[in-house]
Amino acid sequence: MANALGLVSSSLHCFRWRNRAPLWLSRSDKRAPFICCAAGDDDVEGHVLGTASSKAYRPRVIGMGSKLVGCGSSVPKLLISNDDLARIVETSDEWISVRTGIRNRRVLSGNETLSGFAVDAAKGALQMAQLEAEEVDLVIMCTSTPDDLFGCGTQVQRDLGCKNAWAFDVTAACSGFIVGLITATRFIKGGGFQNILVIGADALSRYVDWTDRGTCILFGDAAGAVLVQACHSDEDGLLGFDLHSDGHGHRQLNALAQGDDDKLISNSNGAPLFPPRKSSFSCIQMNGKEVFRFAVRCVPQSIEAALEEAGLTSSSIDWLLLHQANQRIIDAVSNRLEIPSDKVISNLANYGNTSAASIPLALDEAIRGGKIQAGNTIATAGFGAGLTWGSAIIKWG
Repeated sequence: MANALGLVSSSLHCFRWRNRAPLWLSRSDKRAPFICCAAGDDDVEGHVLGTASSKAYRPRVIGMGSKLVGCGSSVPKLLISNDDLARIVETSDEWISVRTGIRNRRVLSGNETLSGFAVDAAKGALQMAQLEAEEVDLVIMCTSTPDDLFGCGTQVQRDLGCKNAWAFDVTAACSGFIVGLITATRFIKGGGFQNILVIGADALSRYVDWTDRGTCILFGDAAGAVLVQACHSDEDGLLGFDLHSDGHGHRQLNALAQGDDDKLISNSNGAPLFPPRKSSFSCIQMNGKEVFRFAVRCVPQSIEAALEEAGLTSSSIDWLLLHQANQRIIDAVSNRLEIPSDKVISNLANYGNTSAASIPLALDEAIRGGKIQAGNTIATAGFGAGLTWGSAIIKWG
């Protein structure tokens, strides 16, 4: 496996799963409703809080493969062009497009919510997969900008009507979708899950300093989703993967928690004052040059490692689909892997960097636009804050 070091660390921690022989496991206990609140302790919709699903018992079969059978996406109505930004900060359409490849981005406005777009994207994936919400076992919400501090996976599960599903959030910034996708395949292989929604959604516009032309030109809001379904191991659509993190690079890209004041408030005796001050998050801080160097070095290495696990070469893949961060990064990685431009998926010009949403958003457009066909092999990779990065070699359909 290629050695994909991050910015400055001398050691690397790589998380890998190996294929194992299928094992069939069934449980004899049947599920019963579980109520964790007092009688009459209903929510505003009359639903008894804490009641488990009443779906029929289904034996869990582990050792299964995974395939992608549906996708969907959703973006806000408000479009912000480069010319619009030129009215706010000292920049121009040419300056932005030459350096990033971005011309437009969408941002939340009015009553729009991130969870609302996540729901719309997931509905598209369910419709394509011809699956009902009640058939979903798990919802993985990949976001770093939830509507609620504690995450919004369960709200998405509720609004979709996935009453038989468990839901949780994954926070891995621009690598979030790749992490969620690989996590879904592990729940299928090792946990016997059948149908899993993986949603990538972010609203980084909430944390952008709109007076900083170095960052405000880059980011947009969106949501994308895929439906991952259990299949026979011979039909496994995840051919190989590779995941990494390097916390030494955290200082290069972050949005830190911060208090109301620069200094701690204390009593006259020097003891900290209680209650503590309110906290919020700073705007996104990024060292663009270092992040660029990190991406063009580590992402090709990660893809090569995943290809090696899959027993493939870069010439074997049909499409390269990277996190849509910067066109220069996309071009540099494709050149390093010797993948021609006509095999590279990019919609960066229309949406900017949408973080965890960028890969499923571009995937959905490419599939619905007829570019990606059933059976095509796709090399995909995410990279971003943490620092985290990873890749997956997948087969569509």
